[in-house]
Amino acid sequence: MGDMQSGAPRGRRREADHNDIRLMQAAREVFAEQGWEAPVSAIARRAGIGMGSLYRRYPSKEQLAQRMRIVGMEQLTALVHTALTEEDEPWSAFARFLRDALSAQGLGTPLLPVLGGRLPATDEVDAAADRLRTAFDALVGNAHRAGVLRADFTSADMPLLLEHLTPRLPVPDERAAALHLRYLDLVLQGLRTSAADSPTPLPGPAPDWAELRELWNAPAG
Repeated sequence: MGDMQSGAPRGRRREADHNDIRLMQAAREVFAEQGWEAPVSAIARRAGIGMGSLYRRYPSKEQLAQRMRIVGMEQLTALVHTALTEEDEPWSAFARFLRDALSAQGLGTPLLPVLGGRLPATDEVDAAADRLRTAFDALVGNAHRAGVLRADFTSADMPLLLEHLTPRLPVPDERAAALHLRYLDLVLQGLRTSAADSPTPLPGPAPDWAELRELWNAPAG
Protein backbone atom coordinates (compact mmCIF):
# COMPACT_ATOMS: atom_id res chain seq x y z
CA MET A 1 0.00 0.00 0.00
CA GLY A 2 2.80 2.41 0.88
CA ASP A 3 4.47 1.84 -2.48
CA MET A 4 1.19 2.44 -4.27
CA GLN A 5 0.57 5.62 -2.33
CA SER A 6 4.07 6.92 -2.99
CA GLY A 7 3.83 5.91 -6.66
CA ALA A 8 0.63 7.86 -7.36
CA PRO A 9 2.16 11.34 -7.08
CA ARG A 10 5.06 10.25 -9.26
CA GLY A 11 2.59 9.13 -11.86
CA ARG A 12 0.77 12.45 -11.73
CA ARG A 13 4.06 14.30 -11.98
CA ARG A 14 5.10 12.21 -14.97
CA GLU A 15 1.81 12.99 -16.67
CA ALA A 16 2.21 16.71 -15.90
CA ASP A 17 5.77 16.66 -17.27
CA HIS A 18 4.61 14.87 -20.41
CA ASN A 19 1.83 17.42 -20.87
CA ASP A 20 4.37 20.21 -20.43
CA ILE A 21 6.56 18.85 -23.20
CA ARG A 22 3.57 18.65 -25.54
CA LEU A 23 2.51 22.17 -24.56
CA MET A 24 5.93 23.64 -25.28
CA GLN A 25 6.08 22.01 -28.69
CA ALA A 26 2.51 23.01 -29.54
CA ALA A 27 3.08 26.59 -28.38
CA ARG A 28 6.16 26.94 -30.60
CA GLU A 29 4.27 25.64 -33.60
CA VAL A 30 1.15 27.73 -33.04
CA PHE A 31 3.06 30.94 -32.30
CA ALA A 32 5.17 30.38 -35.43
CA GLU A 33 2.03 29.91 -37.55
CA GLN A 34 -0.25 32.55 -36.04
CA GLY A 35 1.97 34.98 -34.15
CA TRP A 36 1.50 36.31 -30.65
CA GLU A 37 -2.23 36.84 -31.16
CA ALA A 38 -2.80 33.09 -31.43
CA PRO A 39 -5.45 31.98 -28.91
CA VAL A 40 -4.32 29.79 -26.05
CA SER A 41 -7.14 27.43 -26.99
CA ALA A 42 -5.30 26.67 -30.26
CA ILE A 43 -2.21 25.70 -28.28
CA ALA A 44 -4.21 23.43 -25.98
CA ARG A 45 -5.97 21.84 -28.94
CA ARG A 46 -2.65 21.23 -30.76
CA ALA A 47 -1.20 19.66 -27.61
CA GLY A 48 -4.29 17.52 -26.99
CA ILE A 49 -4.69 19.01 -23.52
CA GLY A 50 -7.83 20.45 -21.96
CA MET A 51 -8.04 24.17 -21.24
CA GLY A 52 -8.50 23.45 -17.55
CA SER A 53 -5.22 21.55 -17.41
CA LEU A 54 -3.43 24.30 -19.29
CA TYR A 55 -4.74 27.11 -17.09
CA ARG A 56 -3.93 25.22 -13.90
CA ARG A 57 -0.31 25.12 -14.99
CA TYR A 58 -0.11 28.45 -16.86
CA PRO A 59 -2.87 30.93 -15.91
CA SER A 60 -1.90 33.31 -18.73
CA LYS A 61 -0.36 33.29 -22.18
CA GLU A 62 2.53 35.35 -20.82
CA GLN A 63 3.37 32.72 -18.21
CA LEU A 64 3.26 29.99 -20.81
CA ALA A 65 5.56 31.98 -23.10
CA GLN A 66 8.00 32.71 -20.28
CA ARG A 67 8.21 29.02 -19.50
CA MET A 68 8.69 28.29 -23.20
CA ARG A 69 11.67 30.66 -23.26
CA ILE A 70 13.24 28.98 -20.25
CA VAL A 71 12.68 25.47 -21.57
CA GLY A 72 14.22 26.43 -24.91
CA MET A 73 17.36 27.76 -23.24
CA GLU A 74 17.58 24.72 -20.98
CA GLN A 75 17.35 22.42 -24.01
CA LEU A 76 20.16 24.26 -25.78
CA THR A 77 22.34 24.22 -22.66
CA ALA A 78 21.83 20.47 -22.32
CA LEU A 79 22.78 19.95 -25.98
CA VAL A 80 25.99 21.93 -25.50
CA HIS A 81 26.92 19.83 -22.46
CA THR A 82 26.23 16.63 -24.42
CA ALA A 83 28.41 17.76 -27.33
CA LEU A 84 31.26 18.81 -25.04
CA THR A 85 31.08 15.54 -23.11
CA GLU A 86 30.72 13.10 -25.99
CA GLU A 87 32.96 14.66 -28.66
CA ASP A 88 36.75 14.50 -28.37
CA GLU A 89 37.59 17.41 -30.69
CA PRO A 90 36.48 21.06 -30.27
CA TRP A 91 35.30 21.33 -33.86
CA SER A 92 33.36 18.09 -33.63
CA ALA A 93 31.64 19.38 -30.47
CA PHE A 94 30.82 22.71 -32.12
CA ALA A 95 29.35 21.11 -35.26
CA ARG A 96 27.61 18.37 -33.22
CA PHE A 97 25.81 20.96 -31.11
CA LEU A 98 24.53 22.89 -34.12
CA ARG A 99 23.30 19.75 -35.87
CA ASP A 100 21.62 18.51 -32.70
CA ALA A 101 19.99 21.88 -32.11
CA LEU A 102 18.55 21.98 -35.63
CA SER A 103 17.30 18.40 -35.33
CA ALA A 104 15.93 18.49 -31.78
CA GLN A 105 12.18 18.27 -31.36
CA GLY A 106 10.79 21.55 -30.09
CA LEU A 107 13.69 23.72 -31.27
CA GLY A 108 12.94 23.81 -34.98
CA THR A 109 11.04 27.10 -35.05
CA PRO A 110 12.53 30.44 -34.01
CA LEU A 111 10.96 32.32 -31.11
CA LEU A 112 12.63 35.71 -31.42
CA PRO A 113 10.33 37.09 -34.16
CA VAL A 114 7.28 36.31 -32.00
CA LEU A 115 8.48 36.92 -28.45
CA GLY A 116 11.34 39.38 -28.89
CA GLY A 117 10.82 42.51 -26.77
CA ARG A 118 7.38 41.37 -25.62
CA LEU A 119 8.04 39.86 -22.19
CA PRO A 120 10.01 41.22 -19.22
CA ALA A 121 13.06 39.44 -17.93
CA THR A 122 12.57 37.48 -14.72
CA ASP A 123 15.11 36.04 -12.32
CA GLU A 124 14.46 32.59 -13.75
CA VAL A 125 14.83 33.81 -17.34
CA ASP A 126 18.08 35.59 -16.49
CA ALA A 127 19.43 32.52 -14.70
CA ALA A 128 18.66 30.30 -17.70
CA ALA A 129 20.29 32.86 -20.02
CA ASP A 130 23.41 32.96 -17.83
CA ARG A 131 23.70 29.16 -17.94
CA LEU A 132 23.31 29.20 -21.72
CA ARG A 133 25.93 31.92 -22.07
CA THR A 134 28.38 29.92 -19.93
CA ALA A 135 27.79 26.85 -22.10
CA PHE A 136 28.26 28.79 -25.35
CA ASP A 137 31.39 30.46 -23.97
CA ALA A 138 32.87 27.02 -23.34
CA LEU A 139 31.86 25.61 -26.73
CA VAL A 140 33.13 28.58 -28.73
CA GLY A 141 36.17 29.15 -26.50
CA ASN A 142 37.37 25.58 -26.97
CA ALA A 143 37.08 25.91 -30.75
CA HIS A 144 38.94 29.22 -30.72
CA ARG A 145 41.77 27.84 -28.59
CA ALA A 146 42.10 24.90 -30.96
CA GLY A 147 42.34 27.30 -33.91
CA VAL A 148 39.44 25.68 -35.76
CA LEU A 149 36.83 28.47 -35.53
CA ARG A 150 37.25 31.90 -37.06
CA ALA A 151 38.24 34.39 -34.38
CA ASP A 152 35.59 36.99 -35.24
CA PHE A 153 32.74 34.58 -34.44
CA THR A 154 31.70 34.93 -30.79
CA SER A 155 29.55 33.01 -28.35
CA ALA A 156 26.93 35.77 -28.62
CA ASP A 157 26.64 34.97 -32.33
CA MET A 158 25.29 31.52 -31.48
CA PRO A 159 21.68 32.41 -30.54
CA LEU A 160 21.18 34.56 -33.64
CA LEU A 161 22.85 31.97 -35.87
CA LEU A 162 20.30 29.43 -34.68
CA GLU A 163 17.47 31.87 -35.38
CA HIS A 164 18.73 32.36 -38.94
CA LEU A 165 19.17 28.65 -39.54
CA THR A 166 15.65 27.65 -38.49
CA PRO A 167 13.16 29.68 -40.51
CA ARG A 168 9.70 28.24 -40.78
CA LEU A 169 9.34 26.77 -44.29
CA PRO A 170 6.06 25.83 -46.03
CA VAL A 171 7.16 22.22 -46.57
CA PRO A 172 6.73 18.99 -44.54
CA ASP A 173 8.77 18.83 -41.34
CA GLU A 174 11.21 16.21 -42.67
CA ARG A 175 11.99 18.33 -45.73
CA ALA A 176 12.41 21.45 -43.63
CA ALA A 177 14.85 19.64 -41.34
CA ALA A 178 16.84 18.42 -44.35
CA LEU A 179 17.05 21.93 -45.78
CA HIS A 180 18.08 23.42 -42.43
CA LEU A 181 20.91 20.88 -42.15
CA ARG A 182 21.95 21.50 -45.76
CA TYR A 183 22.47 25.20 -45.10
CA LEU A 184 24.09 24.49 -41.77
CA ASP A 185 26.81 22.55 -43.61
CA LEU A 186 27.39 25.56 -45.85
CA VAL A 187 27.65 27.82 -42.80
CA LEU A 188 30.06 25.43 -41.06
CA GLN A 189 32.36 25.56 -44.06
CA GLY A 190 32.51 29.33 -43.69
CA LEU A 191 33.09 29.17 -39.94
CA ARG A 192 35.88 26.59 -39.87
CA THR A 193 39.44 27.80 -40.11
CA SER A 194 42.97 26.56 -39.61
CA ALA A 195 46.43 27.97 -39.03
CA ALA A 196 46.88 28.31 -42.80
CA ASP A 197 43.61 30.19 -43.32
CA SER A 198 43.09 33.93 -43.36
CA PRO A 199 39.32 34.35 -43.76
CA THR A 200 37.84 37.63 -44.92
CA PRO A 201 36.60 39.51 -41.81
CA LEU A 202 32.88 39.43 -41.21
CA PRO A 203 31.14 42.75 -41.83
CA GLY A 204 29.99 44.75 -38.83
CA PRO A 205 30.61 44.11 -35.14
CA ALA A 206 29.44 40.92 -33.47
CA PRO A 207 26.46 41.17 -31.12
CA ASP A 208 27.14 41.09 -27.42
CA TRP A 209 25.07 39.53 -24.66
CA ALA A 210 23.68 42.87 -23.54
CA GLU A 211 22.34 43.49 -27.05
CA LEU A 212 20.77 40.03 -27.13
CA ARG A 213 19.09 40.71 -23.80
CA GLU A 214 17.57 43.90 -25.23
CA LEU A 215 16.33 42.01 -28.31
CA TRP A 216 14.58 39.41 -26.19
CA ASN A 217 13.20 41.28 -23.22
CA ALA A 218 10.71 44.10 -22.84
CA PRO A 219 12.24 47.33 -21.51
CA ALA A 220 12.35 47.51 -17.73
CA GLY A 221 9.42 49.41 -16.25
